[in-house]
Amino acid sequence: QVQLVESGGGSVQAGGSLRLSCVASPVIDSCMGWFRQAPGKQREGVAAIYAGGARTIYADSVKGRFTISQDNGKNTVYLQMNNLKPEDTAMYYCAAGTLWACNTWSSSGPDRETRFGSWGQGTQVTVSS
Repeated sequence: QVQLVESGGGSVQAGGSLRLSCVASPVIDSCMGWFRQAPGKQREGVAAIYAGGARTIYADSVKGRFTISQDNGKNTVYLQMNNLKPEDTAMYYCAAGTLWACNTWSSSGPDRETRFGSWGQGTQVTVSS
């Protein structure tokens, strides 16, 4: 099982930027994803990336503002978040899964998170207006 540790969360004003990091041990898995959960809401998938970084997937709500990337040499996955909005406020989680998790990302709906077997502890992002 992959161990995941997130960092980089914080408090910013609307329009600001943050970069989240997720260090995977021992190595990045075939599919890495970022999820978020706001108080009183279900956890939702934000972005995912295939091993090697050749393909990325984004939720409509973050397209054009967030970028997921990875550095295999550092076993780290990043989520660059620009033009942040108050509705982006949430706990952000890194998750690792097999290729199946990425291949079924678009079709799995609310079951999406069940296809990831490893999770980090989360990092809080707060965006004020």
